Amino acid sequence: MFAANRAFVPYAAAKPILQQAREQLPDGLRGADEAKWLAWCRQRDKAIRARLQQGDLDSMVNLLLLGTSFTKQPRIRMDALDAASRNGILRARVDDLVAGLRQPGDNERLLFLQKLARAEGIQPEASNGAEAGRFLYRNLLRVAQERRALAERAAQTEKPDDPASLLERHSLFRDRGLSLDTSILPDFLIEQALRDLKKHGVLREGQVARVAVVGPGLDFIDKNEESAFDYYPQQTLQPFTLYDSLVRLGLARAGALSVSVLDISPRVIDHLERARERARKGIGYAIQLPRDVARPWPPDLIAYWNTLGDQMGTAAEPMRPPEIFPGLQTRAVLIRAAVVLACEPVDLDIVLERANLADRERFDLIVGTNIFVYYDAFEQRLALANAGAMLKPGGLLLTNDRLPEPAPGSITQASMHLAGVTEVRFDVPGVQARDVVGWYRRQP
Repeated sequence: MFAANRAFVPYAAAKPILQQAREQLPDGLRGADEAKWLAWCRQRDKAIRARLQQGDLDSMVNLLLLGTSFTKQPRIRMDALDAASRNGILRARVDDLVAGLRQPGDNERLLFLQKLARAEGIQPEASNGAEAGRFLYRNLLRVAQERRALAERAAQTEKPDDPASLLERHSLFRDRGLSLDTSILPDFLIEQALRDLKKHGVLREGQVARVAVVGPGLDFIDKNEESAFDYYPQQTLQPFTLYDSLVRLGLARAGALSVSVLDISPRVIDHLERARERARKGIGYAIQLPRDVARPWPPDLIAYWNTLGDQMGTAAEPMRPPEIFPGLQTRAVLIRAAVVLACEPVDLDIVLERANLADRERFDLIVGTNIFVYYDAFEQRLALANAGAMLKPGGLLLTNDRLPEPAPGSITQASMHLAGVTEVRFDVPGVQARDVVGWYRRQP
């Protein structure tokens, strides 16, 4: 619906941001005029989209360490990598994944990685797979080094006595590939934030009709062991879980809610388009919801897991997990075809593009979790401005990242400001953890 109306940020709208962010500007934008601005947008959009391939290579490493669809070897945590290398488990996993890349059968993840390897100039069938093995080791080493550097960056940001400091991840992943990893934890965060917004009267019963999700991800295999599974087909969650939460909380009415999925990943867009094609034939969309009961969850998260899907579908028979997961509790939900059709994918780069929407088409709410941390401060300013341009007056952007707000002297009608935060605790016996969601609100 919106694809024909999308456009790069107009120079007139970008100019105040360029002036405010003079210290953060890329070299190509110093002294920029309209022609230089549009040329930079085209170049930068290509560069951002190119980062998807590196994110896919990161997912390949996650599969190497934690996947179970191609091997019977034990899974390997990143902090146990040295031991796994010494005892031969890592070598066995590499050999098994190379064998899978050479003969993927109908395994959709292996088929994708075979194509990805070839795009990188690697032929898994060549030289008995030795080239592919070296390719896997190189990427594993790169990811291990990146994670150590990221852990050091992250340790410098959190302030124990300030919940809002959890938003301060300072472009933590700005030089990483764009990963599609996903799980239900961000969806739980958003439902808790929506409860808080309703409690404080910021959102009212039946108020929400048009929403957008930025970069919902695709469950290829997560980087975290507790949510890393590849025994079921790839799936996306957030467009559907957001629909589910809004209806459950009475903030939207079933059948009167539309969800636009704003993404630059051809994989996500194609995945949703194929789901919508099936939905037009009356076929629903099944999601698998495994939970490792050996890893304690707080009661609120367990309650969310137990009820997830009750507003958008019906319980279904879950797929049986491999025997390597003896403590896995499973649920499945078959999402109604009408809900699938209410979710429309749109190719849009939130950093550099916006949809030119009529007033009645603007969003009441935009959600973007674990997205803006992949961009630097200047790009985050652009993303916040683009979100504001697509929201109704008073509309909200919910995110777990701190975004640079406009300076007081540059506030306009479409300016966004941080109106509040929701803190979510994940405390269980012996472990204390928390996360927050910021509410960015467009000027009414």
